[in-house]
Amino acid sequence: MAANPQRLYMTIEQYLVFDRASDTKYEYLDGEAVAMSGGSVNHSRLAGNLFFLLAQVLGTRGPCIPYNSDIRVLVAKRQYVYPDLTVSCDENDHQGEHDTLFSPRLIVEVISLSTEAIDRGRKLNWYRNHPSVQEYLLINTRMQLIEMYRRGNLGEPWAYQTYSAHETFRLACLDLSLAVNDVYAGLNIPLPDTLDPLVQEED
Repeated sequence: MAANPQRLYMTIEQYLVFDRASDTKYEYLDGEAVAMSGGSVNHSRLAGNLFFLLAQVLGTRGPCIPYNSDIRVLVAKRQYVYPDLTVSCDENDHQGEHDTLFSPRLIVEVISLSTEAIDRGRKLNWYRNHPSVQEYLLINTRMQLIEMYRRGNLGEPWAYQTYSAHETFRLACLDLSLAVNDVYAGLNIPLPDTLDPLVQEED
């Protein structure tokens, strides 16, 4: 989801009360409540395509359930975010009255020009340091490219791999594989090697 320049400083307790009462969703980043704004058609459809694919495979009864960007996720002590897609396999997260996930297993961000820096920077660090997060996907809106960060074995660094059209990527944390073509289905988004480097499409 894209960031909005509106920022407010408050405590965590104030943030949760404020965010729950607001029609606009706010992330909480080190004491700042940062308003979120909508993205492009491509952004929305990419997130929707992946959500649909995961919901088909995982079903709706658990233990692993996908959530869209309407659900808040606690990723560090002072960081609440709204990822574009989150999968949790913790039954405690699936209680109907909850509005926050605490044990995400997979986190997905559809990157745009306005959010790419934080998605690759602070959020990447928070996700890698969260004990339950096993994989983090970045889906590009300007080219058919999916980037995956995967937790290594104890003491090992996270692995990084990219996937493009006609390739299949495996979500080891969910024991399933998906085709890149299915994520980008119906969208006129170029391949990485055909993208004009001088042309940047606003998200």
